[in-house]
Amino acid sequence: MSNKPSLILAIDQGTTSSRAILFSAELEVLSTQQKELALHYPHKGWVEQNPEDIWCDTLDVCRRIVRSLPDEAKAIAAIGITNQRETTILWDRKTGMPVYNAIVWQDRRTAPLCEQLRAAGHEPMVEAKTGLLFDPYFSAGKIAWILAHVEGARERAERGELAFGTIDCYLLWRLTGGRVHASDVTNASRTQLYNIVEQKWDEALLALFDIPEQILPEVLDNAADFGVTDPALFGREIPICGMAGDQHAALIGQGCVRPGMVKSTYGTGCFALMNIGSDFRVSQNRLLTTPAYRLDGKMVYALEGSIFIAGAAIQWLRDGLEFFSDAGLSEDLARSVHDNNEVYFVPAFTGLGAPYWRPDVRGAIMGLSRETTKAHIVRAALEAQGYQTRDLMTAMEADSACEAAVIRIDGGLVANAFMCQFLADMLNKPVEVPEVTEATALGAACLAGLYTGILPGLEAITQRWRKARVYQPAMAESERERLYRGWKAAVEALL
Repeated sequence: MSNKPSLILAIDQGTTSSRAILFSAELEVLSTQQKELALHYPHKGWVEQNPEDIWCDTLDVCRRIVRSLPDEAKAIAAIGITNQRETTILWDRKTGMPVYNAIVWQDRRTAPLCEQLRAAGHEPMVEAKTGLLFDPYFSAGKIAWILAHVEGARERAERGELAFGTIDCYLLWRLTGGRVHASDVTNASRTQLYNIVEQKWDEALLALFDIPEQILPEVLDNAADFGVTDPALFGREIPICGMAGDQHAALIGQGCVRPGMVKSTYGTGCFALMNIGSDFRVSQNRLLTTPAYRLDGKMVYALEGSIFIAGAAIQWLRDGLEFFSDAGLSEDLARSVHDNNEVYFVPAFTGLGAPYWRPDVRGAIMGLSRETTKAHIVRAALEAQGYQTRDLMTAMEADSACEAAVIRIDGGLVANAFMCQFLADMLNKPVEVPEVTEATALGAACLAGLYTGILPGLEAITQRWRKARVYQPAMAESERERLYRGWKAAVEALL
């Protein structure tokens, strides 16, 4: 091994697990460590996590890699961080102790505030500045809730004693021993407080949500100097050089660096992003406009469609209804019946995301009859991913006036070949699965690699990207349209 450090450690802190993945300079996976993370549901529609668990689990998986590969650990040149977005933490600047649990992106408690602000006519202004619509999904309402409901929090925030951060920012604070309070442009953009056109925290948005500016982090490019780790953590200082929210990181990891390229990630939720280049535009079809990435001060934008429940529906069938013991068995069950028997599963457990944006709606299984078996319900849950993605792609192509030739997919659900084939059939497009399905962590590694010079440029990412499988559409047009009409009718009934 060369004396010059050339390995990259990616931290991927997700909704249901914390992972550390060690990548080579050629972007090959050398080692992975993972730890499950608990979600807490204190009230109906509330979703929280313990920030200390998030930090301890993240540190643990990183240390496991360092301990298991001591020689390789010495060759780690940099760390890249990617994270579940919008999840919100406020903590004491002196002690680092959170004032409340992390409020997770899925949490719906701020729906009344969002509705109140929408009714007051503020949404067009907010969309023009942030590319976002009012929804409990975003961080601003969560910050406002903590300031209003945690005793003394507002006064302490106004005195500058508290810091706010999304998960990336909180991990950076802890990794650097409290020396760096910073975020990146993609995570900042999901707070609903950051103006993505002028690229700064916005006074009008802070006033709208009544949030003091002194709690906010500095906002940097995605490949930047984010400081170094506290030497007590890993025995030496390691530079932190890349950071992006999970979906933006996956866009980079999938090599979607040219306008019109699309990636769709199937994890807890499903998130599709289309690179639209350097010009900001507001969606006409209730999608979000978001930074794809900012490098060397140059912003590239994306259109995003957000589906809140994808893999989580399969998890619920496993854990909640105990239909199977292992999520991998869902594919066999789905294939054991020759069609869905007109069963449609709308997995709106935490409301409907794009392009509907209805936080009040709840999930439903429709078309049940005496012939319905659990196999039909499982099949319907997997098919829902195809229908939901088609909803997004229809809106995305209308907004961008650009037809995607192919979709690159990643996330845990892509291990399910039935889901992948149905996706290709419903979109009537080829669907590509990459060799490295950990696209989110890969994107974080790429950003750190770009800053350190391990990767010479964005083109190097596209050159290293390799497909493992391609699913070609094989469904008759009449059948595709018949099935999709059934889905639209099911959603319409809920709305």
